[in-house]
Amino acid sequence: MYVRVRTVDGKETAVITISKLTSVEEFRGLVERKLGIKIEKQRLFYRGKQLEDGYRIFDYEVRLNDVIQLMIKPDIECFTSSKSSHVPVTIESLPNKSDVNLQKCGVKCFQVGDLVDVKLLSYGAWFEGTVIDVVKRDEINHTDLKDTVHESKIECSKEYLNFGILQDDNVAYRVVIEQYEEDEPLEVSLKNLRPRARHTCDFDSLKVNDVVMINYNIEKPESLGYWYDVVVTGIKKTKTSKELTGTIHITDDTFLSNCKITSCDIMFKIEPSPVENNANDIEESNFCDREETDENQSDTKCSVCNDNINVKCRLCNCHVCGRKDSPETQVLCDDCNMAYHIGCLNPPLTTVPETDEWYCPDCKTDENEIVKAGEKLKDSKKKAKLPSQNSRSSRDWGKGMACVGRTKECTLVPSNHYGSIPGVEVGTCWLYRVQVSESGVHRPPVGGIHGRECDGAYSLVLSGGYEDDVDDGDEFLYTGSGGRDLSGNKRTADQSCDQTLTRLNKALALNCNVSFSLEGAEAADWKNGKPVRVVRSSKLRKHSKYAPEVGNRYDGLYKVVKYYPEKGKSGFVVWRYLLRRDDESPAPWTPEGKKLIELHGLDKPLVPDGYIEASKDENTGSRKRKSRDVLKCSSEKKLKGIEYKLEKSVKDLIDKDVNVKLWKLCSDYLKKGKQIYLAEVAQTFTCICCQELVHNPITTPCKHNICKNCLQRSFAAEVFTCPCCRYELGENDHMVVNENLAAILNKLFPGYENGR
Repeated sequence: MYVRVRTVDGKETAVITISKLTSVEEFRGLVERKLGIKIEKQRLFYRGKQLEDGYRIFDYEVRLNDVIQLMIKPDIECFTSSKSSHVPVTIESLPNKSDVNLQKCGVKCFQVGDLVDVKLLSYGAWFEGTVIDVVKRDEINHTDLKDTVHESKIECSKEYLNFGILQDDNVAYRVVIEQYEEDEPLEVSLKNLRPRARHTCDFDSLKVNDVVMINYNIEKPESLGYWYDVVVTGIKKTKTSKELTGTIHITDDTFLSNCKITSCDIMFKIEPSPVENNANDIEESNFCDREETDENQSDTKCSVCNDNINVKCRLCNCHVCGRKDSPETQVLCDDCNMAYHIGCLNPPLTTVPETDEWYCPDCKTDENEIVKAGEKLKDSKKKAKLPSQNSRSSRDWGKGMACVGRTKECTLVPSNHYGSIPGVEVGTCWLYRVQVSESGVHRPPVGGIHGRECDGAYSLVLSGGYEDDVDDGDEFLYTGSGGRDLSGNKRTADQSCDQTLTRLNKALALNCNVSFSLEGAEAADWKNGKPVRVVRSSKLRKHSKYAPEVGNRYDGLYKVVKYYPEKGKSGFVVWRYLLRRDDESPAPWTPEGKKLIELHGLDKPLVPDGYIEASKDENTGSRKRKSRDVLKCSSEKKLKGIEYKLEKSVKDLIDKDVNVKLWKLCSDYLKKGKQIYLAEVAQTFTCICCQELVHNPITTPCKHNICKNCLQRSFAAEVFTCPCCRYELGENDHMVVNENLAAILNKLFPGYENGR
């Protein structure tokens, strides 16, 4: 098999041939030879997981032609720069106020060390901060300002990046957010600063139209959130609860009306701005007196109990009992950061441990798993259960295409579909059986019969596996399955017992237009039987001239004429089935069929994507495969094609459909043949929710097509917008099915709605 390795920037891509049993270390070596990137600089990712040494490709379930992302580690020298590292700012590290010449800024509103509330426009909320510097407006460097934004904790919008320098203020203030002291300071304008709120409000003294600062969570009102300015519009108080209704002001132009606020235990009065009151007359203690801020905004930290001492909480107190008493007997785990009473532990402790690090029973590592000096590193329990670690065979079985598995699945028709597959022409040939399975023509990747014992058979493959098979082209004798010992993972074996008319043998017998009989039967009117899709394999070539030279070819629909038991060449009883061709398309071996195959561009077998690249020799560029496998990739092959003409009934329905623009775009592909046209229609009318051809299509006012069931599920989740463009549909949308579109798709893809 082969996979693609692509750098995260998308500039380099390589196709590498591997085995499923290839180790990650071996794979790194292949990447180094292919792309020239040293092993120590490689970081490989697949489906969000990093590929670690000691594992195999099989452990990560990598499939054929999948993309593995390659991240290149930069050199350490790249990180050396002239910029000094940022040191977290604390109030003790600030310079004295007397050392800062505030008169040069022409203002004396806030000074270094003042405790303030700063408004972040990306949230519209207030955060606690400390002023560490005052600078003039012309001293602000636009580039430095963007570099000082919280990249790790706070994601600021472009509006926030510039709001500190676009105001009419003469100065800007450098402020450190107390929750994120390790981050770079922010430069904000006077408009978005005010003295630290420190006076609480009594709920009983509140009146309508009062403005207070309250904690509120916009997404989850029942949980704690950020601090906003709220204009009180309603007050409700009962014996057990308190509730406010108010308007939350996020920006000057943005506000949320009729918000119900239940967390009314702590509310703060808004301190007057220095701009409103004469800043020169305000005492310094108003801004930096820490002793008066007994009720701090960030006191309420627990989202479960809201720091209520009468409520047991296992999050902010003892993780076992939840009680808040005896804090001196609590010990904190250095891993999960949970507190435990020493008496609540199992077994309990008599004293608080004096060690620097302590771990609770859940976080403590098992001493038996610790690797001691000189010992070999032990495999984890998860790794020991991986398939690659339990393989009993030393053979590298993961190279062939038979091991790759399906990379996609046919969704145009259900698995129990009788008849041809829409878009698959008679004469279509695939290089590998797994491709036949992906197309939906014959779904089992190995088995010769696809069917159900209670229903019938849908398809079969002629591969010359039984010596009793006789192929005459339009008619052939097929041998049933069973009667062989395939233990030990054998693909084939000699006949060792009699076959029985059960399971798949019975399924194929049910296709015959006659009452089922354990003795066998023959249909008088065989054409009314259930159709069977027939695929001939190149393995049959040594027994039949009708088999393809390469790959697996779809030869059309056949009907079961009769079935009967007979003693085979091996001496055991086998079940024989006579199948006769009943398809409107000419057989691929006839002159008409060969001409049609050439017109449709099906004269070369289709190969998987990336197969040609993977089959080239790395050094010489020559092909390693045999000459019969030198093929053009289906995606690169230019199809000659015969123009596909729509039926008059389909044209009339298209003219009446509201999706005029979409059908006009699809009509450009009519000249390229039926297969390409149907593929384009299927892609155009794929539901964005289920990623399948729309069933009971609803055409929205914004001209998007969605399955009715998918749209109903969206409305059940209280999402009343178009899944494609978020156009507002309204809660009372009637969901009228587009009958014209449904009829067109049923004519182009007959049977696709079965089982939907």
